[in-house]
Amino acid sequence: MDNGWRDQGIPASCRSGGRDPLRRYADPVSADGDERRRRAETTKRVLVVDDDQTVSDVICRYLEHDGFQVSHVGDGEAALAAVARQAPHLVVLDLMLPKIDGLQVCRELRARPDGVPIVMLTARGDEADRILGLQLGADDYLTKPFSPRELVLRVRSVLRRAGGDPPAGGREMIEDGNLTVQTTSRTALLSGRELALTLREFDLLVHLMRHPARVFTRTELLEQVWGWNFGDQSTVTVHVRRLREKIETEPADPRRIVTVWGVGYRYGPADA
Repeated sequence: MDNGWRDQGIPASCRSGGRDPLRRYADPVSADGDERRRRAETTKRVLVVDDDQTVSDVICRYLEHDGFQVSHVGDGEAALAAVARQAPHLVVLDLMLPKIDGLQVCRELRARPDGVPIVMLTARGDEADRILGLQLGADDYLTKPFSPRELVLRVRSVLRRAGGDPPAGGREMIEDGNLTVQTTSRTALLSGRELALTLREFDLLVHLMRHPARVFTRTELLEQVWGWNFGDQSTVTVHVRRLREKIETEPADPRRIVTVWGVGYRYGPADA
């Protein structure tokens, strides 16, 4: 039975029979010239991991219309197998999954040497899981229900960073004592040892190092590093904590990323 999926461009692996996956959403993708150009230029593979078939249908359709090669699985065990088999450029990962939950999948993906980027999907009330997912190394997250257009923008943003695009502005190399950051290659060295930083951790570190002694609120960091004009400020807190664990001699008594109580954070050079 042909339900019109061929004309709508939904991949076979992301269909849900006769249901209309766009029923919940009022912002379908338009196939204008820019969209067609992106489809021609984009060859990135995205793996969608969600056991809600209707939500997965929507995600798959929007990503495919934007030019991505999309595949879908519905449980954590299949997700790990698909990553090993397909080597996707990014994983869209729901936390509530059968067989192996999303947090464990995130943990195992972060143990892989390829560092595949992860965009998490969480339920509105799952703040503790969301924070834990960020602590485990997810690069971004969206809270359900969300706009499919926003998801596509987040995926593209994360992939740009993963592709080596340096944070905008400033010089290519930043040095502070035994800490050296090279923005063009997106590498950070501490005493000559390369640090394993996620995309957001790297961008946050560069932003702070480019503005030593300046105090940033969490809202400012969300806007200037994440590009969000809204969002959960605990995201910033989690990333600061993870950065301290990687660049500070004593993370509990930081010397570089200092908390300014009641305001936010300030980067203090090691030799200050």
